[in-house]
Amino acid sequence: MSSFKTLDDLGDIKGKVALVRVDLNLPMKDGSATDVTRVEAVKPTILELAEKGTKVLLLAHFGRPKGMRHSTMSTSFVQGDVEEVLGKEIMFIPEVMGPVVEQSIGILSDGDIGLLDNVRFWPGEEANDPDFAKGIAAHGDFYVNDAFSAAHRAHASTEGLAHHLPAYAGRAMEAELKALDAALGTPEQPVAAVVGGAKVSTKLDVLENLVGKVQHLIIGGGMANTFLAARGVDVGKSLCEHELTATANRIMDQADHAGCIVHLPYDVVVAKEFAANPASLRTCNVHEVADDEMILDVGPQAVEALGDVLKTCKTLVWNGPMGAFETEPFDAATVSLAKTAAALTEAGALTSVAGGGDTVAALAHAGVKDDFTFVSTAGGAFLEWMEGKALPGVAALTV
Repeated sequence: MSSFKTLDDLGDIKGKVALVRVDLNLPMKDGSATDVTRVEAVKPTILELAEKGTKVLLLAHFGRPKGMRHSTMSTSFVQGDVEEVLGKEIMFIPEVMGPVVEQSIGILSDGDIGLLDNVRFWPGEEANDPDFAKGIAAHGDFYVNDAFSAAHRAHASTEGLAHHLPAYAGRAMEAELKALDAALGTPEQPVAAVVGGAKVSTKLDVLENLVGKVQHLIIGGGMANTFLAARGVDVGKSLCEHELTATANRIMDQADHAGCIVHLPYDVVVAKEFAANPASLRTCNVHEVADDEMILDVGPQAVEALGDVLKTCKTLVWNGPMGAFETEPFDAATVSLAKTAAALTEAGALTSVAGGGDTVAALAHAGVKDDFTFVSTAGGAFLEWMEGKALPGVAALTV
């Protein structure tokens, strides 16, 4: 694992100014946040710096204003939510550099927190303009990145600032990077990966990277249908990307060469219509799917066998559900396998790392979100990491 500096490497920082990149892109309804998970994630870093007497300036984006000021996309909209989570008042600063920021720093006392406006109001942010980064950096003594979810973007506040100031990983970033290293960097083998979701096309790079790194690749969700079709199974009217069967076969060939076992369901839950508890619901062998039926979940026998596979593994990476988990009873496979993974994790037999939007929702639905070793709330960044890509915001922190 490449080494990076953390808050433990900071000396006496009383009276210094920390520029801290956080993710405050919160889902909003009627003027307040509906979910403050992202603020909870960065709370330890912010409070630790404040308690050490640092003036903390928070940098964040909010929405996609495309380089222009936008009245409904100011970070001032989340100020109240941030204050509530931190249990502290913070000062809103309507700029990211210049005399207004300078004056505000003069008003702040040691240990106080300021929230700068949306960095994306300036075109220099997404262009990663070195002069823009330099302008922001002029106000800080050091830079802390605690926004892994924005680490796949090479922007001024996620990557550029690290070239102008001493750079450190915040506590959330540190936890994320350690977990990811334990999952795919230097994992304990054997490693299993669960990859689900609707389409193979959105996870091609993930699958191609994983077959060379894991010993067991478990494919679920709609994308499993494409792999079944590639193996000559008639999947009826299931969601399936028939044009990608050759690609699916290529991935399975690559897995064979790499010594990776691809697990596809051999019994499935089908119905003639996609609805909660439909009358036409039945479980059958994959070779018995009728022309007017669709596969909506992995069957109980396959799930039991997959649970046995996990029992032989030391590490698990999970991205995507096994079936159409939002609608009962097509959540059964996801819930069952997630509970097996959680039990093995709690017993100390498995290191389990999961991430991606649907995945977090699926594990929460199964009631095991807090039982995995680590659950990443990052969407795009987690996927790009699973694809084996270098993340600019992480690379900039490495020493």
